[in-house]
Amino acid sequence: MTKNYLFLFFSVLLINVANAQEEAPVSVTKNQFKINLLLSPGFVYEHAFSPKNTLYSEASLLVGYRSNSVYDESTWYFIPRITEQFRYYYNLEKRAQKGKRTANNSGNFLALHANYDFQSISTNKWFNEYIPSFSAGPVWGLQRTYKGKFNMDFNIGGGILVDKCKTEFTPIANFSLGWVIGK
Repeated sequence: MTKNYLFLFFSVLLINVANAQEEAPVSVTKNQFKINLLLSPGFVYEHAFSPKNTLYSEASLLVGYRSNSVYDESTWYFIPRITEQFRYYYNLEKRAQKGKRTANNSGNFLALHANYDFQSISTNKWFNEYIPSFSAGPVWGLQRTYKGKFNMDFNIGGGILVDKCKTEFTPIANFSLGWVIGK
């Protein structure tokens, strides 16, 4: 009788271990490179530190247009930007259970966001020069990578903006479209 219980116990244990090995844990991509083309063109590298945490690093160029009716002139401006986010992807398992894509970090995330905007690389004497600034704060976002490695990334939150003239609360928002490079 004891042998039967012992056999049953080890059988159940063996089946559970085999099932656990078949179901690989869902995790973020270890190293991911992207090119963003629209809105703020740039390059992105996202490095995983754990199955759900990544460091998102982006070098981009903000493009804008200004017009001045007093002097009847207009100008384009280009502002280099560096963005860093420590991301926590919180819904990868739920997406996988529903049969949704989790490849290339397709999921929702919470992040600590920081970015530095450099001085504009184009100037015009009739317009105020863009002052370099730093902003930081928490954001919520989502990232989706579709077939063909087309990528959409959106995040929104609030934080603090600091430049040489002032420190104030600021909304933080980013929307980018691009492609994942590599595997």
